Amino acid sequence: MHQDARIFVAGHRGLVGSAIVRRLQADGHQQLLLAGRDQLDLRNQAAVEAFFAQHKPEYVFMAAATVGGIHANDSYPAEFLLDNLRIQNNVIDTAYRHGTTKLTFLGSSCIYPKLAPQPIREEYLLTGPLEPTNEWYAVAKIAGIKLCQAYRRQYGFNAIALMPTNLYGPGDNFDLQTSHVLPALLRKFHEAKSKGDSQVVMWGTGTPRREFLHVDDLADACVFLTRSYDGEDIVNIGVGEDISIRELAELIAQVTGYEGQIVNDTSKPDGTPRKLLDVSRVNALGWHAKIPLREGVTETYRWFLQNKAKAA
Repeated sequence: MHQDARIFVAGHRGLVGSAIVRRLQADGHQQLLLAGRDQLDLRNQAAVEAFFAQHKPEYVFMAAATVGGIHANDSYPAEFLLDNLRIQNNVIDTAYRHGTTKLTFLGSSCIYPKLAPQPIREEYLLTGPLEPTNEWYAVAKIAGIKLCQAYRRQYGFNAIALMPTNLYGPGDNFDLQTSHVLPALLRKFHEAKSKGDSQVVMWGTGTPRREFLHVDDLADACVFLTRSYDGEDIVNIGVGEDISIRELAELIAQVTGYEGQIVNDTSKPDGTPRKLLDVSRVNALGWHAKIPLREGVTETYRWFLQNKAKAA
C-alpha cells in the first residue's frame, strides 16, 4: 500500500472509520477518498457504481455499517439486516469489478455462536445458534465474510475479513438508547456525578464478561494486516483478556469520579454470557494490542468531556 495509493475508507465518520483515517494520515497517506452518507449512500448500488467509476480506489476499508447495542438491534432488526447486506454487497462487488487491489472487510465478534467455547477461535463460525439480541447484524456480517471468500475463490479478488471484539474510543456513540455498553456507562456515570445522583442503574446482572479493544488499536491492526495478510481465513482482532460488566462499571465509576451506588436491573437482558476472542492467529502474524483498558477508558472520557455536544 504505497504512499500515493487511492484509499477509500467507507464509513470514515464512524468510530472505526475515523480511527482508520487517523492511522493512515499518521503514516503519510494523502490520497484518502472520503464520502459521508450525505454524499454517498452505500445502500444505493448506482451511487456506489458511480463513485468507483470516478475515483477508482486501489484499496478499500469496509468500516461502514448500521450498528448499535442490544436495544438498537432489538428495535430495528429489518434495518440491521437489510442495510448491512446492501452496503456490503454493493461495495464488495463494485470494488472487484473496478479493479480494486485489496479490500479489508470489518466484521464483528457477534458472528460467533452464543455459547461458543471460550476463548473463541475463528473456526467456531457457524457451529451453533447466534445470540438472539443481535442475530440480525450477525447474519449480515456473516454474509459479508462469505461474500469476500466467494469472490476470492471464484474471481481471485484479494478481500480479507477481520473480526474485532467490542470496541470503544474517541468518536464513539454515547446515545443511551443506541450505544454499546462501555460508552453508555461512561455517559450514565458522568451524568449521575453531574446531577449528584445517589445511584446508577445498569442493565442486567453485571456477570457477563466482555473483551474491550481501543479503536486505535483496531485501526493499527487493519493497516498492518492490509499490508501483510492475504489469506481467506478470517482473523480475530482483540486483546485476549476480558472483564465482567460489573467490573467495567466500577472502573468507569473510578475514571469519572462517581462515588454513589451501582444497582443492577436484572429485568433487562444480559446478552451473551461471555465473549472473549482467541487472538493467537493475529499475534502469530505479528500484531498485538497496545492500549490498556484503564488508559483507553480515561482517554475516551476525556474526549467525551471535550465533545459532549456532538457526543450526546
